[in-house]
Order: sequence, then structure tokens, then C-alpha cells
Amino acid sequence: MKFTRKAKAQWKGSGKEGKGTLTTGSKVLENTAYSFHTRFEDGEKGTNPEELVGAAHAGCFAMQLSFLLNEAGFTATTLDVGAKVTFEDGSVTQIDLHLEGNVPDIKSDQFIEIANKAKEICPISKLLNAKIILEATLI
Repeated sequence: MKFTRKAKAQWKGSGKEGKGTLTTGSKVLENTAYSFHTRFEDGEKGTNPEELVGAAHAGCFAMQLSFLLNEAGFTATTLDVGAKVTFEDGSVTQIDLHLEGNVPDIKSDQFIEIANKAKEICPISKLLNAKIILEATLI
């Protein structure tokens, strides 16, 4: 399977005082604000690249895990995935994935094994040049 997705960024002004917008091809994000303040400080409404990477990684991992669980004969009731993206010295250095899964009839060790495989083969995991740590809990 091959497909492409598009997104667009527009920036106006200097790096610190300027402002920009992000728009995705699906229009889920449409002229969504981002700025130095939304990226490096808190308080201003808007998004930032690291937050979007975290959302993309959490979503991709959850879907990949769902596929692998299905292949093993299980269907998740719920997979809740949080992603904490660490930015340090000009680089994204680490992403912590926090998984809580409700999967009927699966044993904890099998769940953790499948979750680790999902972490390794998730397309977004393979894209990133950062340490990825997975904490998985079967609930």
C-alpha cells in the first residue's frame, strides 16, 4: 500500500516574535496557530511540532498494536496511549509511550510482548531518531 498525505505551514515574522499556522490536507488542522510561545513556553493557545509528533506517534502505535492483537486473535476493548516528547538541546531526544490496554482474554506477558513489537514496527517509531521507551499496563 502506498499513499501520500499533505500538510502546510506558514510563518510570518521573526523566530521569536513571529507567528505561524498549520493546515493539514484533511482540514482537521486548518490555520491552527503555532509560535515560539506555544513551542517553548506555556500559556498561549496553539500547538507545536513536538505535540503533533507525540499525537502522531501515539495514534500510529495504538493502531499498529490493534492490528497485531487482531493477528494474535485478540480485540482490544480500549487502548489508551500517551506520548511524552522530550526536546533537549535542539533535538527530540526521547519519547515515552504510556499504554493502558483493556484486552479480554490476553495474558499480561503476551500483551507486553505484542506491545513491544508494535513499538518497533510502528511507521512513526521507525521514522524517529529518538530513544523510545514503552511502559505497558494491561488493565
